[in-house]
Amino acid sequence: MKILVVTQYFHPEPFRINDLVTGLHARGHSVTVLTGIPNYPEGEFYPGYGWMSPANEDFDGVRVIRVPLVSRGQARNWRLALNYLSFACSASLFGALRCRGSFDLVFVFEPSPITVGLPALLLGALKRAPVMLWIQDLWPDTLEAMGLRGAVLSAGAAVADFVHRRCDALLVQSQAFSASLVARRIPRQRIRYLPNWAEDWYRNPAPAGDANPLAGFHGLRILFAGNLGSAQSLETIIAAAEIMRDRPDIHWIIVGDGLMRDTLARQIRERGLEATVALLGRQPPTEMPRYFAAADALLVTLRADPVFALTIPSKIQSYLAAGKPVIGALDGEGARIIDESGAGWTCAAGDAAGLAALARRLAASSETERALMSSRGAAYFGEHFERNRLLDRLEGWMQELTDKTDADTDTGR
Repeated sequence: MKILVVTQYFHPEPFRINDLVTGLHARGHSVTVLTGIPNYPEGEFYPGYGWMSPANEDFDGVRVIRVPLVSRGQARNWRLALNYLSFACSASLFGALRCRGSFDLVFVFEPSPITVGLPALLLGALKRAPVMLWIQDLWPDTLEAMGLRGAVLSAGAAVADFVHRRCDALLVQSQAFSASLVARRIPRQRIRYLPNWAEDWYRNPAPAGDANPLAGFHGLRILFAGNLGSAQSLETIIAAAEIMRDRPDIHWIIVGDGLMRDTLARQIRERGLEATVALLGRQPPTEMPRYFAAADALLVTLRADPVFALTIPSKIQSYLAAGKPVIGALDGEGARIIDESGAGWTCAAGDAAGLAALARRLAASSETERALMSSRGAAYFGEHFERNRLLDRLEGWMQELTDKTDADTDTGR
């Protein structure tokens, strides 16, 4: 198939769409990516990139077409709105001019914002190709979680309804998203469950000769990895570490970057937690298996909010693949998967005392108990989130959709 992928975020930005594109290309499909200038999560263009350049790149044999956008900056609401709208407008204009030739399918990767669906629908109409949307963030629910109300929320809901109702297929990363879409009058038969997976490197242990990146931390090492934003409820980690001042042998290690990093660093200093809480910054995705292998447990936290309870944080799949005990302070689907897998324990979102109790319980657990949690998590990952199995499922749906479109065209519909 000839597939056009429309995504606001792409390599070198750390999103799972990178691996999906690589996987489709490896299976013999011709893939073109329409994306923006990389600036996530720091809010500034990556080194080597400017507002208008480079316009074209090669990513492991895949053609990447980049269009200008306004960077995220400090991600204030008005700046994010400009970032979202600038990509939607730019991708619509330049995409129509530069995505030459025919495509069998337009595939849309949609973490926020939903506006990424607008240029995809335009290109789908121009190319007479079906549009498949992979929903990572559920709009307009996400806008409500951000505290937006009034005209902004109404406009976001209108755009979400417009995009959802006109896409030919909707893929959801969490089964819990389906009920919300059906309630907004999306036909259930157009909704498919496609969870995130983890790249293959998470399942491969680090070579024995590699240096231990956490060798400087002695005792129990609990590692959080990923974006440092307001949704991650990082204050819960800080509060739990403060509760556990009596346990200097338990270390909370945070690997990642984002808009909350400076705030997080300030809180650590102000509360005098430098001995037990460490910020290691963002690391290349391919380096993360070494950090996971060196940790005693992996941590996920989310803010208490109904929309986040519907979401499965993609780090959970990576954690399970790595075969390490998992603890979490979160609600809903993410907590269900951790509990159901037997890979670890959870407490309610925002419950710092509960998180501290989980850390104490982990410290008191035996090596045998931790090994059992690790093996359960790895087995659950293999059954539910294995990459090739999910790519098979996606490829089948893509073929089904293109076949249906060809049949409709032949019958004159």
